Amino acid sequence: MDFDAHFRSELDQLKAEGNYRIFAELERRCGAFPRAANHTGEGLDEVTVWCSNDYLGMGQHPAVTGAMKDAIDTCGAGAGGTRNISGNNHHHLVLERELADLHGKDAALLFTSGYVSNWAALSTLGSRIPGAVILSDAGNHASMIEGIRHSRADKVIWRHNDWRDLDRKLKAVGDRPKIVAFESVYSMDGDIAPIREIVEVCEAHGAMSYIDEVHAVGMYGPRGGGVSEREGLADRIDLIEGTLGKAFGVVGGYITGSVALCDFIRSFASGFIFTTALPPAVAAAATASIRHLKASDAERLAQRDRVARLRARLDALGIPHMANDSHIIPVMIKDPVKCRMISDILMNDWGIYVQPINYPTVPKGTERLRITPSPLHTDADIDHLVTALAALWRHCAIAHAVA
Repeated sequence: MDFDAHFRSELDQLKAEGNYRIFAELERRCGAFPRAANHTGEGLDEVTVWCSNDYLGMGQHPAVTGAMKDAIDTCGAGAGGTRNISGNNHHHLVLERELADLHGKDAALLFTSGYVSNWAALSTLGSRIPGAVILSDAGNHASMIEGIRHSRADKVIWRHNDWRDLDRKLKAVGDRPKIVAFESVYSMDGDIAPIREIVEVCEAHGAMSYIDEVHAVGMYGPRGGGVSEREGLADRIDLIEGTLGKAFGVVGGYITGSVALCDFIRSFASGFIFTTALPPAVAAAATASIRHLKASDAERLAQRDRVARLRARLDALGIPHMANDSHIIPVMIKDPVKCRMISDILMNDWGIYVQPINYPTVPKGTERLRITPSPLHTDADIDHLVTALAALWRHCAIAHAVA
């Protein structure tokens, strides 16, 4: 077989469909977020980033960068290995205690990313609990889907955010160990799960509740514990999973829960056992970020103000964006070629970076620009973005929203 010919054919098909992905070569500038340098091949252009998951700009916060620098000076760059062999570090344990406290749990366990924490935890639970069945929300992230698939446990898909459908399907499962996996904030549509109803259904059927809070930690709740903290439900959820790579501004993933649950995952999850640990400096930076956001609401309040202002400006011009109660603003294009073209024009002509979102991240026909305002976007930044979008809507003949 001519493997390269096959690879080229598959890539050509992606390009023909408009789903081939092109990544910008950006260089984040500490202290200048949301500005970044765009390496064009002909030099550097300054762009304003509107699609970062560093939702609160904590990746450049002095407390976070200072903690990382101090830890590098103290511990060096790397962890030295897997935590099972030579990479367990004091900074890891301090961070796990901080995370357990954030969610009101007895224990926490670190992973190298939010993807890995979902994959490892769900695959371990599903494979190591005899007779387990996992009931998964239809909108769950790829990391959850892969973890469930890898577990080889029986699975049941329930309609997105439909707790009544979940209730019916839990009844149908019968007297078996049941794990209900869902998210709080869904990253592409920005909708929020009816957590209270889901938890009550889980409790009624004796099911383990597993919530992914990756797009909510740092963002919601009086201390940034996520939507489950905001709703006063964290203590009723068995496992809360999150990330350090979004609102906390660093990298890594984690789970929190009972001591027995976290120790069980630690002892059996291949995604924990066989991978190099996070660098101590990353753990120290994440600890500093979490501690800051536990005490400070200023970043969250400013970010909500920016979201509300941008939504109001888009509404005034009839530019369609998906309604939701979160910080994520999906501006719907519904065509992969137009979505790519608009993204390119925004970057090249307006100095605005918004990466197009297309299949397989979202279903075909729902392509979009996913905009995430930060506390550091100014009124002038918002005006510039809205002016650019309005001009492109006319130029590209995209339908306006109907009032």
